[in-house]
Amino acid sequence: MVKFGCNNHLIRSVRRKVGVGQTSFIKMTRVYLAIAVEQAMNAEVKIRRALISDAEACLTLYRPSVDQSAISFEDAAPTLDEMAARIAKTSAQFPWLIAEDACGAVAGYAYASPHRDRAAYRWTCEVSIYVAKSHHRRGVANALYSALLEFLGRQGYQSALAGITLPNPESVALHEKFGFKKIAVYQNIGFKNGEWRDVGWWQLQIGGFQNPPQEPESLA
Repeated sequence: MVKFGCNNHLIRSVRRKVGVGQTSFIKMTRVYLAIAVEQAMNAEVKIRRALISDAEACLTLYRPSVDQSAISFEDAAPTLDEMAARIAKTSAQFPWLIAEDACGAVAGYAYASPHRDRAAYRWTCEVSIYVAKSHHRRGVANALYSALLEFLGRQGYQSALAGITLPNPESVALHEKFGFKKIAVYQNIGFKNGEWRDVGWWQLQIGGFQNPPQEPESLA
């Protein structure tokens, strides 16, 4: 059972629509993403899986986090080809989700990625989210994270981690709204824009920690 209680009704809806043991994982993901889309209507956005053709829009949203802040620890934004390659690589194993506004423009995106490479970490992932400034405080982040966390829980991931360059009260508030708990602060862990930066880590339990656990589902 997924532990972020504010979204448990999504799980119940999926079970009613799909049933235990029926069809494939792919069909289940389509069902609960469809439910997440219904929720997202209140935010006036549509949630869908990312396409390679979304690379330019994603890069446009991401670049200010690199060039104008310490949110990202990259020194230079990726090229368009590099962003396209990231979407392709990530989407083979993890969800990369797009929020489209009523005009079809990309309002934000969220995705998951591996926490560490060694095998025992494979039930844990990291999550990231970027929303256009024009769509802040309009429910876009909530819609994206609702869908992303449901997706990860159904794949079989047990924990989601979020690394947040501090201070960032808006990001902290978003993650804690979804049940993330602060577990650590790496002090002076990175140097960017002329300052040493702290990174806080927040963790969310999204699985039941069965013993032994099932392998996470691939999206390939």
